[in-house]
Amino acid sequence: MSDYPSLSLSGLYGHDKAKRLLNRSLAAGRIPHAFLFRGPDGVGKKLFAKGLAAALNCRDRRGAEACGLCPSCRKFKSMNHPDFLVISPEKGVIKIDRIRQLGQELTYPPYESKIRVVVLEDVQAMRREAANSLLKTLEEPPDNNVLILTAESSKEVLATIVSRCQVVPFAGLSTADTSAILIARGVAPDAAPLLARLAEGSPGRALLLQHTEMVALWKEVVGVLTDPAVDSDRDVGIILRLAEAVAGLKEDLPAFFGLLRIWVRDLLFIEDSVHLGLPDAHRRKSWNSAQLFAKLQAISRAESELARNCNKSLVCEVLLFSLQ
Repeated sequence: MSDYPSLSLSGLYGHDKAKRLLNRSLAAGRIPHAFLFRGPDGVGKKLFAKGLAAALNCRDRRGAEACGLCPSCRKFKSMNHPDFLVISPEKGVIKIDRIRQLGQELTYPPYESKIRVVVLEDVQAMRREAANSLLKTLEEPPDNNVLILTAESSKEVLATIVSRCQVVPFAGLSTADTSAILIARGVAPDAAPLLARLAEGSPGRALLLQHTEMVALWKEVVGVLTDPAVDSDRDVGIILRLAEAVAGLKEDLPAFFGLLRIWVRDLLFIEDSVHLGLPDAHRRKSWNSAQLFAKLQAISRAESELARNCNKSLVCEVLLFSLQ
């Protein structure tokens, strides 16, 4: 399946506020020279960037929607449009040489469209000198170019860059919308809701989780922690074995701790009779709110210790016994 299932902004899932903002700009014909799409990874910022770019250059646009059929739209669908450029970090960094090269490219007119659209992904990955170089372009934007910057948080972007952009906020999708996207991407319908919940409304993250051992290990850990037949004093070996497996996740440990946090938070909601999609087997033990808040604190301590490079195995052992 294509990474870009729809050219129509209205055909994309969720983000109603972003849709309204972009639709108003398109309908009024007042397009700023730069946007900052701000929100979590994997929630659709790049999809919206492509939808906006297609609408700006559609030869038969209907209101704020690209027609999807004209020569320009067909090139956007095939990701073969000469006036749509995506710049991503290389090895986690956007280098100053690439930003300088972009500045030169923008001095030339678009190849065949009214407007060239450039997407700069994860601009928080720019080093200071690259950010300053981009700032010069934003201060004197060449005509017929629109830049769309993406970042998880505007706080991670140079303030002077943010001030020269129209900020468009994005958030995690609903569990229902995320599940629908996952099912359309081939995820089993019975697995999609749990992946959607664990990914906190990020279809991109959910698809990554699907292909890691993390979720399977999470299910095993939560199953043991919620099993009334398992006693932390009597069954020390079981907890130690799981702690060793969790420590083996290495660079994925922070994400695993995040899954544990989501699980405990959901248990707090379940106390208030709201079921957020966790399997019944994972809700077997009865913990009160005070106990659940203590477990959240234990996860926070483990995250802090991990950040201080404490022994991973010991951190995981202490955490699992605290959660039991």
